[in-house]
Amino acid sequence: MQLIYLLLCIAGTALPLWQFVPWLCAHGLDVPLLLQQATTGHIAAFAWSDVLVSGIAVAVFVVAEGRRRAMPRLWLPLACLVVGPSLALPFFLFLRERHRAAGTGGSAGPDPRRGPI
Repeated sequence: MQLIYLLLCIAGTALPLWQFVPWLCAHGLDVPLLLQQATTGHIAAFAWSDVLVSGIAVAVFVVAEGRRRAMPRLWLPLACLVVGPSLALPFFLFLRERHRAAGTGGSAGPDPRRGPI
């Protein structure tokens, strides 16, 4: 799974930046223009709304799951949200797999003292 997550990290970095870097070269870091163009039409607003909600969900998941499993350096996948959830989520899942493989995975499932779910 670690290899799959790493490949998704590469795709989650390359694909968004492939679209953003040419725009950045043409316009510079013009945030008002970026926001204006990102919300010009309904489809663009739909896509960016989806990315925003997904980013918030990834941040909540990283913090909650990372704390539950006592994972170090949770700021790394949270910082990846600068690129987008398409990098942050697979990177966190990669780190979680490494953490589990090292034998420091925290709880692996439901608490057996609580009985069946």
